[in-house]
Amino acid sequence: MKKRVTMQDIADRLNISKNSVSQALRDKEGVSEETRELVKRTAKEMGYEYPASRAKSRGKPPKQIALIASDRTFSLKFFGEIYLSIEQEALSHGMKLHIQSVNNEQKERLLLPSFIEEKQVDGVIVLSHISTEYIQQIVKTGIPTVLVDHHHPNIQADAVLTNNRFGAYVAVQHLLELHHTDIAFVGDIHYSPSYQERYEGYLLALKDYGVKPNEEWMFCHAQEDETVIAGYIRELKRQPTAWFCVNDGLGFFVSTSLQRYGLNVPDDVSVCSFDNGQLSQIATPKITTVDIDLKRYGKRAVELLRWRWDNPNEPFQEVLLSTKLIKRESTAANQKR
Repeated sequence: MKKRVTMQDIADRLNISKNSVSQALRDKEGVSEETRELVKRTAKEMGYEYPASRAKSRGKPPKQIALIASDRTFSLKFFGEIYLSIEQEALSHGMKLHIQSVNNEQKERLLLPSFIEEKQVDGVIVLSHISTEYIQQIVKTGIPTVLVDHHHPNIQADAVLTNNRFGAYVAVQHLLELHHTDIAFVGDIHYSPSYQERYEGYLLALKDYGVKPNEEWMFCHAQEDETVIAGYIRELKRQPTAWFCVNDGLGFFVSTSLQRYGLNVPDDVSVCSFDNGQLSQIATPKITTVDIDLKRYGKRAVELLRWRWDNPNEPFQEVLLSTKLIKRESTAANQKR
């Protein structure tokens, strides 16, 4: 009979501690990504059987989790990538994933999916915003719940979030360092807490550089519509020298509208956005933006849900994921200073 491979066997092969092997296989903090990948590769080569697989072979049912989001959220490519990362992470731990979208009627009537209402799942991951009341209804079931890219003071649940304030701060700081002080803001801050936080990061950067924000250039209720954005630009009495946009869709509309009115990007005006999505990459010129590690979202969401299963009485956690500024051709030094 073949001897079962243990964590100690893997540790001996790699000349590291058993604890490091355990941390790597369970995707916990304490080891580098390089070591984590090496341990997992070695475990696979040696035929190590993960605990989830052993439990399944003994007849213990796998953990079941639900992933839900609004119809609109599931239609967006940005969240589609997060959904795929959640799916991959759940499958890697032998979990079964139930996926369902929530339409407006279900949201308004607080109708939960049957597998949540009947408590047929062990955990719930909510992708982006549905409504505070709807998410509260999920939390009331007592099923451990993790929010992804959304939080609210009245929702008692763990959450994985982007550090929106710092990301926006760094983006606006980049514009300020290029000697722009007339910087416009565009984004509907009431649509999402993420946009509100990016607005706060914008204001904080201006404050730290001693720049007073101009309300004429602050479009805090902006719809993501090209006609609306073009109207804002056309009606301005004086044009700002730079624009900070809360997402790449708005950045794309701002950039194309500015050029339609005869302004050169970036010689006359700079444009910076957020998310590093496809629109920022296909725009002409390509748009400077803030990158978010979407794969990390799924990984941390599943990790946080597994941690909550083991620590049901611990205080709720909010995990902040860092961002990175991607400098492209849409930003340049202010020529009008």
